[in-house]
Amino acid sequence: MRLVIADDSSMMRERIKTQVLRLDHVTVVGEAGNGIIAFEMIGEFCPDLVFLDLRMPEMGGIELLKKIKKAKMKTKVCILTNYSYPQYKSRCLALGADYFLSKSEDFEKINVVITHILNEN
Repeated sequence: MRLVIADDSSMMRERIKTQVLRLDHVTVVGEAGNGIIAFEMIGEFCPDLVFLDLRMPEMGGIELLKKIKKAKMKTKVCILTNYSYPQYKSRCLALGADYFLSKSEDFEKINVVITHILNEN
């Protein structure tokens, strides 16, 4: 499985990478600190999954999610945010996000998401 991690915090990107690389068959093909770079990486690397933060400079996660869906990219999208309010969750899921996780409450579920996607294929 190929992943892109989009988060403006380099520490959070490293934390996510450390978590996902514990699993077999997972490769992080790109990391981005803003939505514009993330969109370019998704187009270039065609990852199976992208982890998106909601609040990033240049282009936030919701705007990036819209662009991914408009471009009909096949990448699964997992929103991973500190802003896990119900209104954000419902909006992201309505826009086509496949998963919505809270960094503080659901971080350990990252590997569950990956395992679920791997088992689909």
